Amino acid sequence: MNRSQLETFLQQHHREAFLWARQCYGFDGELAKDVMQQVYLKVLEGKAKMKSEAQPKTWLFSVIRFTAMDELRSKGKWQEVEIEENMAWEVALEESESHEDLIRRLPKMQQEVLLMVFYHDMTLEEAAKVLQLHIGTVRTHYDRGKRKLKEWIEIRKTFEV
Repeated sequence: MNRSQLETFLQQHHREAFLWARQCYGFDGELAKDVMQQVYLKVLEGKAKMKSEAQPKTWLFSVIRFTAMDELRSKGKWQEVEIEENMAWEVALEESESHEDLIRRLPKMQQEVLLMVFYHDMTLEEAAKVLQLHIGTVRTHYDRGKRKLKEWIEIRKTFEV
Protein backbone atom coordinates (compact mmCIF):
# COMPACT_ATOMS: atom_id res chain seq x y z
CA MET A 1 0.00 0.00 0.00
CA ASN A 2 1.39 3.40 -0.87
CA ARG A 3 1.02 6.37 1.49
CA SER A 4 -2.15 7.83 -0.08
CA GLN A 5 -3.84 4.40 -0.04
CA LEU A 6 -2.78 3.97 3.56
CA GLU A 7 -4.17 7.38 4.54
CA THR A 8 -7.46 6.60 2.77
CA PHE A 9 -7.65 3.22 4.52
CA LEU A 10 -7.03 4.82 7.93
CA GLN A 11 -9.69 7.46 7.30
CA GLN A 12 -12.24 4.85 6.24
CA HIS A 13 -11.60 2.73 9.33
CA HIS A 14 -10.97 5.50 11.87
CA ARG A 15 -14.25 5.18 13.78
CA GLU A 16 -14.05 1.41 14.10
CA ALA A 17 -10.34 1.57 14.97
CA PHE A 18 -11.04 4.16 17.67
CA LEU A 19 -13.80 1.99 19.15
CA TRP A 20 -11.41 -0.97 19.23
CA ALA A 21 -8.72 1.17 20.92
CA ARG A 22 -11.31 2.30 23.46
CA GLN A 23 -12.27 -1.31 24.13
CA CYS A 24 -8.61 -2.33 24.49
CA TYR A 25 -8.17 0.45 27.03
CA GLY A 26 -11.06 -0.53 29.28
CA PHE A 27 -13.54 1.81 27.53
CA ASP A 28 -11.50 4.94 28.32
CA GLY A 29 -11.93 7.34 25.40
CA GLU A 30 -9.15 9.75 26.33
CA LEU A 31 -6.53 7.04 26.58
CA ALA A 32 -7.82 5.54 23.34
CA LYS A 33 -7.19 8.86 21.57
CA ASP A 34 -3.58 8.78 22.73
CA VAL A 35 -3.16 5.21 21.49
CA MET A 36 -4.70 6.04 18.12
CA GLN A 37 -2.29 8.91 17.70
CA GLN A 38 0.63 6.57 18.41
CA VAL A 39 -0.77 3.94 16.05
CA TYR A 40 -1.15 6.43 13.21
CA LEU A 41 2.41 7.62 13.75
CA LYS A 42 3.71 4.04 13.69
CA VAL A 43 1.78 3.26 10.53
CA LEU A 44 2.56 6.46 8.62
CA GLU A 45 6.24 6.46 9.62
CA GLY A 46 6.57 2.85 8.49
CA LYS A 47 7.35 1.44 11.96
CA ALA A 48 4.36 -0.88 11.67
CA LYS A 49 4.38 -2.64 8.32
CA MET A 50 1.71 -4.89 6.93
CA LYS A 51 2.79 -8.24 5.54
CA SER A 52 1.59 -8.85 2.01
CA GLU A 53 -0.70 -11.74 3.04
CA ALA A 54 -2.31 -9.83 5.91
CA GLN A 55 -5.82 -8.42 5.81
CA PRO A 56 -5.61 -4.62 6.34
CA LYS A 57 -8.28 -4.45 9.05
CA THR A 58 -6.84 -7.40 10.95
CA TRP A 59 -3.38 -5.85 10.76
CA LEU A 60 -4.64 -2.44 11.99
CA PHE A 61 -6.47 -4.04 14.94
CA SER A 62 -3.28 -5.94 15.86
CA VAL A 63 -1.23 -2.75 15.82
CA ILE A 64 -3.84 -1.03 18.03
CA ARG A 65 -4.02 -3.94 20.47
CA PHE A 66 -0.28 -4.24 20.92
CA THR A 67 0.22 -0.48 21.17
CA ALA A 68 -2.46 -0.34 23.89
CA MET A 69 -0.82 -3.26 25.72
CA ASP A 70 2.57 -1.51 25.57
CA GLU A 71 1.05 1.68 26.96
CA LEU A 72 -0.73 -0.16 29.76
CA ARG A 73 2.50 -1.96 30.65
CA SER A 74 4.45 1.30 30.73
CA LYS A 75 1.85 2.77 33.09
CA GLY A 76 1.87 -0.33 35.28
CA LYS A 77 -1.78 -1.11 34.54
CA TRP A 78 -1.37 -4.30 32.48
CA GLN A 79 -1.75 -7.65 34.16
CA GLU A 80 -0.88 -10.93 32.47
CA VAL A 81 -2.87 -12.98 35.01
CA GLU A 82 -5.80 -14.86 33.51
CA ILE A 83 -8.57 -15.31 36.07
CA GLU A 84 -10.27 -18.66 36.22
CA GLU A 85 -13.60 -18.52 34.41
CA ASN A 86 -15.83 -19.52 37.31
CA MET A 87 -13.76 -17.92 40.04
CA ALA A 88 -14.55 -14.30 39.29
CA TRP A 89 -17.55 -12.37 38.06
CA GLU A 90 -19.96 -14.22 40.31
CA VAL A 91 -20.99 -10.99 42.01
CA ALA A 92 -24.74 -10.45 42.00
CA LEU A 93 -26.02 -8.81 38.84
CA GLU A 94 -27.72 -5.48 39.09
CA GLU A 95 -30.89 -4.69 37.21
CA SER A 96 -29.46 -1.49 35.70
CA GLU A 97 -26.36 -3.05 34.13
CA SER A 98 -26.03 -2.53 30.38
CA HIS A 99 -24.71 -5.09 27.91
CA GLU A 100 -21.43 -3.16 27.88
CA ASP A 101 -21.21 -3.58 31.68
CA LEU A 102 -21.82 -7.30 31.31
CA ILE A 103 -19.08 -7.62 28.69
CA ARG A 104 -16.67 -5.82 31.04
CA ARG A 105 -17.30 -8.54 33.63
CA LEU A 106 -15.91 -11.22 31.33
CA PRO A 107 -12.24 -12.23 31.45
CA LYS A 108 -10.12 -10.03 29.17
CA MET A 109 -9.59 -12.57 26.39
CA GLN A 110 -13.30 -13.42 26.19
CA GLN A 111 -14.09 -9.69 26.04
CA GLU A 112 -11.68 -9.13 23.18
CA VAL A 113 -12.92 -12.07 21.13
CA LEU A 114 -16.60 -11.18 21.57
CA LEU A 115 -16.00 -7.50 20.82
CA MET A 116 -14.12 -8.31 17.61
CA VAL A 117 -16.75 -10.77 16.42
CA PHE A 118 -19.94 -8.94 17.42
CA TYR A 119 -18.96 -5.27 17.21
CA HIS A 120 -16.28 -5.31 14.52
CA ASP A 121 -17.68 -7.99 12.19
CA MET A 122 -14.56 -10.13 12.29
CA THR A 123 -14.50 -13.87 11.84
CA LEU A 124 -13.00 -16.10 14.50
CA GLU A 125 -10.05 -16.67 12.16
CA GLU A 126 -9.43 -12.91 11.89
CA ALA A 127 -9.74 -12.54 15.66
CA ALA A 128 -7.17 -15.32 16.08
CA LYS A 129 -4.75 -13.41 13.85
CA VAL A 130 -5.25 -10.17 15.78
CA LEU A 131 -4.77 -11.91 19.12
CA GLN A 132 -1.99 -14.12 17.76
CA LEU A 133 -3.68 -17.21 19.15
CA HIS A 134 -4.59 -20.60 17.73
CA ILE A 135 -8.11 -20.75 16.28
CA GLY A 136 -9.13 -23.44 18.79
CA THR A 137 -8.19 -21.16 21.69
CA VAL A 138 -10.22 -18.32 20.20
CA ARG A 139 -13.22 -20.62 19.70
CA THR A 140 -13.00 -21.66 23.36
CA HIS A 141 -12.96 -18.04 24.57
CA TYR A 142 -15.80 -17.20 22.19
CA ASP A 143 -17.99 -20.10 23.36
CA ARG A 144 -17.33 -19.50 27.06
CA GLY A 145 -17.97 -15.78 26.75
CA LYS A 146 -21.21 -16.27 24.83
CA ARG A 147 -22.41 -18.88 27.33
CA LYS A 148 -21.67 -16.61 30.31
CA LEU A 149 -23.33 -13.57 28.67
CA LYS A 150 -26.40 -15.65 27.87
CA GLU A 151 -26.58 -16.81 31.47
CA TRP A 152 -26.30 -13.24 32.78
CA ILE A 153 -28.89 -11.90 30.33
CA GLU A 154 -31.33 -14.64 31.40
CA ILE A 155 -30.73 -13.72 35.05
CA ARG A 156 -31.43 -10.06 34.21
CA LYS A 157 -34.70 -11.07 32.57
CA THR A 158 -35.85 -12.34 35.96
CA PHE A 159 -35.41 -8.78 37.30
CA GLU A 160 -37.77 -7.48 34.62
CA VAL A 161 -40.58 -9.90 35.46
